[in-house]
Amino acid sequence: MGSPIAEALGGGRPAGAPGAEAPVAQERGVAAGTPPRITRLSSRLLTVPLLRSWGAEAPENHVIVTEIHTDDGGVGHGFSWTPTIGPQAVKALLDFDVAPFITGLEAKAETVWDQLWKRLHEAGGGGLTTIAMAGVDLALWDLQARRAGTSVTGLLGQRQESVEVYGSGVNLHYSLEELVTQAERWVAAGHQAVKIKVGKPDIREDAERVAAVRKVLGPDRKLMVDANQRWDLPTTFRALDVLGGFGLEWLEEPLRADDLWAYRRLRRHSPVPIALGENLHTIYRFRDFIEAGAVDIIQPNIVRVGGITPFRRIVELARTHSIRVLPHVLPELSGQLALTMAEPALVEDVEDASFEQLGVLNSPSPVRVSNSRLTLAGRPGLGFDFCARSSEHGRP
Repeated sequence: MGSPIAEALGGGRPAGAPGAEAPVAQERGVAAGTPPRITRLSSRLLTVPLLRSWGAEAPENHVIVTEIHTDDGGVGHGFSWTPTIGPQAVKALLDFDVAPFITGLEAKAETVWDQLWKRLHEAGGGGLTTIAMAGVDLALWDLQARRAGTSVTGLLGQRQESVEVYGSGVNLHYSLEELVTQAERWVAAGHQAVKIKVGKPDIREDAERVAAVRKVLGPDRKLMVDANQRWDLPTTFRALDVLGGFGLEWLEEPLRADDLWAYRRLRRHSPVPIALGENLHTIYRFRDFIEAGAVDIIQPNIVRVGGITPFRRIVELARTHSIRVLPHVLPELSGQLALTMAEPALVEDVEDASFEQLGVLNSPSPVRVSNSRLTLAGRPGLGFDFCARSSEHGRP
């Protein structure tokens, strides 16, 4: 059965669809000083080709742009994101299930998040549900900051003047020459830390590639490797025997992210710190990995965990266990949150894949990167002004 709000809006039809109009502020009798309430959520899908392909499986990225209106005339802007799977499903979830449920709720990010997570849990505690929830949460934080006349970073409390950015590439399909050239670009750009992909069928080829990048970087720059869940436990130990001598800062997600049992055993014997988290979707899973002693560094993706609200909770959980937190990709969002963290964090910048570089913003990025340091540009809210381009299939 649908909620009373959904039934009042026409059986769960998308907000803005015929027969599903949200009541306007005047009809609600809004009085001065009363908390604003949500009157409408809208979404649209942008699909944009990557400037540097992430391989045959990921030639493009998908951004589901969200907008929340309130009965006092306020507007908040947010987004959900997925590089490959489920953009239409995320949009459908927002339009048909999320919009009717949140219409009428007070526009408070944290209280809406908790209510919405309980509502959607039947469809899964994480994954598509939390990716969709991020679109709501980001828009509500944007709205709250705009109402306060500041940025989201300012609203939450900026603790860092700047944060370090590291160069990253989805480059397992690159030739050795292309990989070396990319590493040279990172060095020229001033990066003091870089990350490359590993996971070739023959570990000797991985070793050749890591050695070549280490030669470009020299001994003092940080080098990280990411296997993207390509190995099992025995393969990971064999890889560490070969790659462990290259002075790696961390080994990222070598095993299937669900396999807590294997990660616990890996970390116990690994000479290299273990990083993971981009494929963990709830604070409960992060708690499980942290308390099991299965991880050294966690990398929550702010969108995949459901937005700023759960991300901040995960950060504090990790901090109480002395676990480093390094947000996963999306530097124009991750950087803003990293500036609010008590401990300095590295922000991942995948080459030529920022929203500004992909051309999906009408105005400049809300962050600036210079000499491998990220600073705030000083725009209100989250500072995202997405292009209006869309079509039946979401392509520009």
